[in-house]
Amino acid sequence: MSEKLKKEKVLVTSALPYANGRIHLGHLSGAYLPADIYVRYKRLKGDDVIYICGSDEHGVPITITADKEKVSPKVIIDRYHELNKQAFEKFGMSFDIYSRTSIPIHHKTAQEFFKCFYDRGLLVEKKSMQFYDPKAKMFLPDRYVEGTCPKCGNEEARSDECEKCGSLYEPSELKNPKSKITGETPVLKETSHWYFPLGKFQERLEKYIDEMNKKYGWKENVLQYCRGWFKDGLKDRAVTRDLDWGVKVPLENAEGKVIYVWFEAVLGYISATKELSEKRNQPDLWKNYWQNPETKYVAFIGKDNIVFHTIIFPAMLMAWNDYNEDKYILPQNVPANEFLNFESKKFSKSRGWGVDVLEFLDMFPPDPLRYTLAANLPENKDTDFYWKEFQSRNNGELADILGNFINRTFTFAFKHFEGKVPPVNELLDIDREMIELVKNYPAKVGELIERYKIKDAVFEMMSLARAANKYFNDSEPWITVKKDKNRCATTINICLNTIYTLAEIFEPVIPFTSQKIFNMLDAERAPWYEAGQFRLEPGKELKKPEILFTKIEDKIIDEQISKLDEEEPVKDDELISIDDFKKIKLMAARVIEAEKVPKSDKLLKLKLNTGDGERQVVAGIAKSYSPEELIGKNLLIVGNLKPAKLFGIESQGMILALDTDEKDKVKIVEIDSSVSPGRLAK
Repeated sequence: MSEKLKKEKVLVTSALPYANGRIHLGHLSGAYLPADIYVRYKRLKGDDVIYICGSDEHGVPITITADKEKVSPKVIIDRYHELNKQAFEKFGMSFDIYSRTSIPIHHKTAQEFFKCFYDRGLLVEKKSMQFYDPKAKMFLPDRYVEGTCPKCGNEEARSDECEKCGSLYEPSELKNPKSKITGETPVLKETSHWYFPLGKFQERLEKYIDEMNKKYGWKENVLQYCRGWFKDGLKDRAVTRDLDWGVKVPLENAEGKVIYVWFEAVLGYISATKELSEKRNQPDLWKNYWQNPETKYVAFIGKDNIVFHTIIFPAMLMAWNDYNEDKYILPQNVPANEFLNFESKKFSKSRGWGVDVLEFLDMFPPDPLRYTLAANLPENKDTDFYWKEFQSRNNGELADILGNFINRTFTFAFKHFEGKVPPVNELLDIDREMIELVKNYPAKVGELIERYKIKDAVFEMMSLARAANKYFNDSEPWITVKKDKNRCATTINICLNTIYTLAEIFEPVIPFTSQKIFNMLDAERAPWYEAGQFRLEPGKELKKPEILFTKIEDKIIDEQISKLDEEEPVKDDELISIDDFKKIKLMAARVIEAEKVPKSDKLLKLKLNTGDGERQVVAGIAKSYSPEELIGKNLLIVGNLKPAKLFGIESQGMILALDTDEKDKVKIVEIDSSVSPGRLAK
């Protein structure tokens, strides 16, 4: 079989979204649109692909939402499962199944994994101190407790993890804990849980990731995240929780305990594939993918899910494979994306900042959104969705470049060639160059998608449309139709066949529009490797053209922008009084010495002249400044901050700096050199 006809068996998953809120645009850019583009492309290639997703319906975020609304968790999951399923369908997601983790087959699958590990003695029961709310008469899951991080001082840290600095710690280390249910101070009470020995798998996981990276080229952001976890050393991780809502622990002495959501949610990919097998009346279908060593498994996620899909889930599969003959495959690649922000700020459901998918699709068709997001995916760093950019992409690229070329070509075909594909006559160099360009484009675009460079692939798609417009203009059919109609016929034939290829290569990104184009051409899709061939026979009748993209007027976008200030109310508890601000002592300081902190690529140790002496400050600016260029600079610092230790080095203040558009890059706040060290800001 030739290489271009070789078929792959491909299993693709997208992270299971929590069913406690609506899907927003940021979710689409992370785990869903890139996967859908990849899957659609692989199907066009003729590969054997299944695409799996579904709702994550257990865990504390669900119960918190239910508590707030004073309803059962089932009410919440039923509502948001259906809403998000509708949103994905309207957006054009091509899942083979959109399942849910509350169904019996998922509970059974999760319990089978737990029992396998328990029966083999892999899980270790440990007693530990957990927060307990006497007033609510319940143990408090991590998200039900809020307090001050013992590492960085973040006052909104969870009981076991700080989302701000990423530190993990024991609940007993959390300062000023408060129950989010009653507002009372919880007590520490002994309970017992079963733990998965993640540390036992560290060496194998490091080898696995290294091998996959060498063979298939993992993204650097994913590798760096994994290395950070390995550097700290993997530790035992609890797989049970004291909670009513979730998959029950399948042991007699485990009443009131469920399997921790981090353990069971990833198994939703397997249970969803089992459900798909049942629906298709193919009992072994799921095994043909999950337990077939020839399968290529790609897991699309956002960066907040990296650890679960590169470390925890592979470790669970390794453990299963150690004890069973029916062995699971591990992810071949985990192309995680960074975050998409909304108008330069993070999407926030609680603050109403952003726009959810259903709301968006009530105003605009899906393809312009798909194209805009795909052209600006946060593949290597966080990116932003701006209303003005959405308008510009729709009007300036989809309408003026792609849509305009198609409209001009069809107009000529109907006006001068009876709505039929005209014949090709003598070819000139300009024609041969265009034919050769079109011929090679599907392979060019496909190679980028294969390497998960979706944004680059989208750029190339539109580049072909630009080249097609240039060919049309340079060929001047409005002149040749009067002077040499045979010459004009050749131009329009090449343009129509180029439209066919454009419809093919754009299909993964704008599938609804591509279908319209194929309908206008009265043609069927071809396998991807044939897309660049000229398939439209002379004399073939075309269908009446339609406007593919409607331009968006300024007033429509301005109306959306005007809503932004209304949509982000500032909470009273986020405001500080003038008395609070007066407590902050901002002072001038001059850098005397600077050096890198060993074993850290972010930190610098600075010695500062503060007027009344010298002070040592550790600052996370190493990716923005070298030690040498800081010597002699006048900075503004917070001078009355309590000392803290970073990498074991005491820091006696904080440098003021601004974030920038570049990831991990900051701009320090410099002040005039005439200001003496120690002077205070007024």
